[in-house]
Amino acid sequence: MEQNIEDYKLIFEKEGVYLHTNAKRSNQDTTIPGFIRIVERAGVPALEWSPLEDEGRSAPAVLYTKKDGDGVEEDANYDPGYEPDWAVISTVKKDREHVPVRDSGQWSFSLPLSELYSLRRARFSLGRNFLVFTSRGGHPLPPLHFHRGGTRELFRAMNRYIILDQSPVDGRLFLAYPHDPGALSQSFDRLQLFDDGSDLVSRFIQDPYATTFGGFSKVTNFFKSDEEPGFELINCGVELGPRPDVTRGRPLDKWEEFLDPEGRVKNPERIKEIVFRGGVTPTLRREVWKFLLGFYPWNSTHKEREDILRVKTDEYFRMKVQWKSVSEEQEMRNSLLKGYRSLIERDVSRTDRNNTFFSGNDNPGLTLLNDVLMTYCMFNFDLGYVQGMSDLLSPLLFVTQNEVESFWCLTGFMELVHQNFEESQEAMKKQLLQLSILLKALDPELCDFLDSQDSGSLCFCFRWLLIWFKREFSFEDILTMWEVVWSRLPCDNFHLLIACSILHSEEDSPDSQASETLRLLAESQAGAASCDSAPVPTYP
Repeated sequence: MEQNIEDYKLIFEKEGVYLHTNAKRSNQDTTIPGFIRIVERAGVPALEWSPLEDEGRSAPAVLYTKKDGDGVEEDANYDPGYEPDWAVISTVKKDREHVPVRDSGQWSFSLPLSELYSLRRARFSLGRNFLVFTSRGGHPLPPLHFHRGGTRELFRAMNRYIILDQSPVDGRLFLAYPHDPGALSQSFDRLQLFDDGSDLVSRFIQDPYATTFGGFSKVTNFFKSDEEPGFELINCGVELGPRPDVTRGRPLDKWEEFLDPEGRVKNPERIKEIVFRGGVTPTLRREVWKFLLGFYPWNSTHKEREDILRVKTDEYFRMKVQWKSVSEEQEMRNSLLKGYRSLIERDVSRTDRNNTFFSGNDNPGLTLLNDVLMTYCMFNFDLGYVQGMSDLLSPLLFVTQNEVESFWCLTGFMELVHQNFEESQEAMKKQLLQLSILLKALDPELCDFLDSQDSGSLCFCFRWLLIWFKREFSFEDILTMWEVVWSRLPCDNFHLLIACSILHSEEDSPDSQASETLRLLAESQAGAASCDSAPVPTYP
C-alpha cells in the first residue's frame, strides 16, 4: 500500500493472523497467513489485514454471491459458512450509503473503524476460533484466526477509538459504538426507540433502567426472528466484589443428641447445614451417609430402620441370585449381560487399587465391588453398567464396609447422577453449558482466555462432572466433598460452583503455563487437588 509517511501511523500490528477464505470448504487449502494492523491514515483509524509476501503462493479464488430482493438490496460479498444470528439487521432501511470496505489486493482489506458494525467470535467445523468482522454496510469480512494469540491486545487497541459492547443475547457477538456521545444519541434518534431523543446520554447515565426499558417496546419494529429464542440471560455486568474469607466449620461429631427417644432425627435441616459447613467425622459417616443418600428416611424410628434393613437385604440378595444363577451357556446367548460383566471386571481391576481396602490380588473388597455393580445391572436394566460407576461405589463400600448398605447407598447416589451416564449425554452437555455460563459470570476474563485456547467448550471438565471429581481429589478429600454436596446446600448444582473454584484457582498461573495447565487439568490433576487449596464457594 502506498501512503504518505507523514499521514500514516501504525498503532497495532500482529503477525500470524490467518485469513480463512472459505469456511464451508474446509477440506481445501483456504488459509492465508498475514498481518493484522490498526493504523491511522490522515488521522482516520482503520483495521487492516495484508498477507505475507515472502512466499510465491497463489490464493484460491474467493466465492462471491449476490442476492437481489424486492425493496431491500442484500449484498453478501463473502459466504462465512453459517447463518448469521443477527442477519435480520440487514433488513433495516438504511438512511445513507456506508463507506465500503477497501480491498487493497485480492485478499488485503482496510476498514475504517467508524464503519465497523460488529465482530463475532465464531467456531467453525475446523474446531478453531475465528473473529468475523462485519461492516455497517452488512458485509462480513473473511474470518481471521489468531494462530499466535493477540486478540486481547487487538481489542485494547480498538478501544482507543470505538466501544466494543458485548451483546446481551449472544456472548460471542460484540457491537461497535463510537466514543462520541453525540454520535451515540444520533444513532438512537434514527432508530426512534425513544420519544424524546434530546440529551439521551445524560438521561441514560442518570436513570439507565427507565431510559432503556422505555424503548424496549419499539425494538420489535427492527428485529424479528422466525424462531422463538426463549428466555435469555441478560448480563448487567454486576461487580461481584472481593470473595469473603471463609473457613470450614466443625464436622458433625455428635449424632445421638439429634435423635428423639424413638430414633427420629429431630432437625434434619440443621444436620445438613453442619455437614455442608464441616462434613462428617469419620466414625459417624456410616450412619449419616445412609440418611444423606435416602436409604433411611429422616423421620424413621429405630424400629422402622430395622425393618427397612431387613426388607432391603432380602431384595438385594434376590437380585443378586438372578445374575449369579445364569450359567456360562446362558450368558453366551445374552450379549448384554456378558458385556456388562466384562466391563465391570475390567473397571474393578483398576479402581482405587492404592487403597488398602481394594489393594492386592484376591482381595475380598474387589469381589464385593464386582458383586454390587453386577446386582445394580439387575436393579436398573435400562441403564445397566457404564464406565465410571465403579468410582462412585468404591468410597461407599469403603465407608459402610457392607455389601447391602453400599448397594442401596449407590442407588441413592445414582438417583442424583444417573442422567450423567445416559447414552445421549444430554445431561452432561447441559451441565457443561451451565458451567460455561457460571464461569462467564464469575470470571469473564478466564472464560475469554479459554475461548482463545479453543477450550471454551470446557470439554476437559467432562470427567469432573461425570463422577463428581472422584479422580481429581485424594480419596479422603472426596469423602468430605461428596457428603458436602449430598447436603444439597445451597443448591442442587453446587458441584458446578466447585468446578468454577478449581478453574479459578488456576487463573493466577503465568500465561505461559495457564494454557497447558487448563488444557490438561483433567488428566494431570488426578489425585493432586486438595479440598483446602481451591477457593471455597460461599454459602451465607
